Amino acid sequence: MAFPESFLQELKMRNDITEIVSSYVSLKRRGRNMVGLCPFHGEKTPSFNVYTENGSFYCFGCGVGGDVITFIMKIENLDYVDAVKFLAQRAGMEMPENSYDDSMSKLRTRVFEANREAARYYYSVLCSPKGKSGLDYFHSRALSDRTIRHFGLGFADDDWTSLCNHLRSKGFKDNELVAANLAVKRKNGNGIYDRFTNRVMFPIIDLRGNVIAFGGRIMTDEKPKYLNTSDTPVFKKSANLFSLNNAKNSGSRTLILCEGYMDVISVNQAGFTNAVATLGTALTSEQALLMKRYADEVIICYDADEAGQKATARAIPILRNAGLLIRVLTIPNGKDPDEFIRSHGADGPAAFKAVIEKSGNDVEYRLQKLKQIHNVETTDGKVAYLEAASKVIAEISSPIERDVYSTKICSEFGIDKNAFNRQIMNISKSRYRESTKKEVRKIQTDLSGRNDKINTEHYKKPRSSSAEEALVVYLINNPDSAEEISSELKPEQFQNSLIRRYYEYFLNRIQSGYEPLTNIAADFSQDEASKLYQLLSQSVKAASTHSAMMEYIKVISEESQKPSSDDVASMSPQQLNDYLNRIRKNKQ
Repeated sequence: MAFPESFLQELKMRNDITEIVSSYVSLKRRGRNMVGLCPFHGEKTPSFNVYTENGSFYCFGCGVGGDVITFIMKIENLDYVDAVKFLAQRAGMEMPENSYDDSMSKLRTRVFEANREAARYYYSVLCSPKGKSGLDYFHSRALSDRTIRHFGLGFADDDWTSLCNHLRSKGFKDNELVAANLAVKRKNGNGIYDRFTNRVMFPIIDLRGNVIAFGGRIMTDEKPKYLNTSDTPVFKKSANLFSLNNAKNSGSRTLILCEGYMDVISVNQAGFTNAVATLGTALTSEQALLMKRYADEVIICYDADEAGQKATARAIPILRNAGLLIRVLTIPNGKDPDEFIRSHGADGPAAFKAVIEKSGNDVEYRLQKLKQIHNVETTDGKVAYLEAASKVIAEISSPIERDVYSTKICSEFGIDKNAFNRQIMNISKSRYRESTKKEVRKIQTDLSGRNDKINTEHYKKPRSSSAEEALVVYLINNPDSAEEISSELKPEQFQNSLIRRYYEYFLNRIQSGYEPLTNIAADFSQDEASKLYQLLSQSVKAASTHSAMMEYIKVISEESQKPSSDDVASMSPQQLNDYLNRIRKNKQ
């Protein structure tokens, strides 16, 4: 067992799940539960439930569930031991000694330490003669020494082993440097070498002040221009943002989303400390949800080139799905934010502020883009524009906002508003019908278990699996029934291997005197834990009655006696006849 039972029970008692979740999610009471918008996927209708009575949560939208430890693991991107440490520190509890395997936790700690030491080393190189080209580059981009220090910028020289040698001298082992992605194993397996060489370095810092990764820009024309740390035990590229550690303290509920490191740093130096950037990848839903925790509005500030415009178009629905308001900043003359600010010299901050104040929301931006595509001076171009514009407006959920845009467009083009609104209504109805069909298909698929990647055997044997699932839920909710149930059913009678594992696990815990759910996060994978909490969340009232329990046992017993298709195929005529007679007798 990873931790003593008494320790885990006290940990959960001192870390009330509703209080913990409320620090990340806005919750409202609905009956006996608390509900809110799920922090793990974008949604507009709350489907994230917190069950205060048993200290669990489950999202009916994305299927994530668990206890308070699971929640911290997921929301803070921590492993099990580090999530327990996180909660213990919050509650002022001492961690028990020598009772758990903390090898991964220790590796994560060493990776953090290696990254911190690497950042110090890169900065020292930047400030030395070896780093002159890097420092000249930063100065050429109008960065002050104060800004360079603030962001901890550095330089990786062109010696392929200098960082490795430095970190080894500090006591770090080769496997720790490879785990941190600061070093790479040689193809012949003979030693390691630095991952970053001849690049200016941008440390990526998490919300707790840890250096978790690096981005590096090459000093030559070689490719790739930017190189980023791959995913490591402390870093997931798609779930972090550059400079969010600064932006969260800006005092603003608006974030400026830039395309790259230099844009963020330049905007920050100009006084806009609420700027962030993605890390060498297109914007992800995880990053959008992370922004939602610290902002209500995002200003997209991508480059004005074709790639930047495509990235903007991709980002808008992702940010909308996360529940964020969106504005799109259009920089004059096709400049990027960094170039625009520098081109205005001392007036750069004021000029950039003026551009922000003029920025329109995402609807206005998309309508403007449509005008650039269609020649509205011609009849065909005008019709094409209006049809495309009606699709954009049909996506707006607010009737008032929709009416404002409809009125504006109809006035501008001199068309009948009723006709335009009918077009929007037809599009909305069509989309609603399609979404309803998809929802019905999803519900049918979910109920059948056809696409259940965790409980894969439910679909093959739905009758026995349903009874087995219901019995496990009954056992968890009624641990005093363990002896009666175990006397009636043996684990081998379960047809579903996952549910059989649950059954054996909970029987063993209850018979050993433990609470059923205390150690789920340690003893099952996150997917298996989520599936269990889904079953608990979907349990019906009948599952709490003794008669229901006996019915589940009867079904499981009957199903366990049925021969498999292979068994039936190998039966003699007499055996097959006896089997069919038993079936007929049971039905009478």
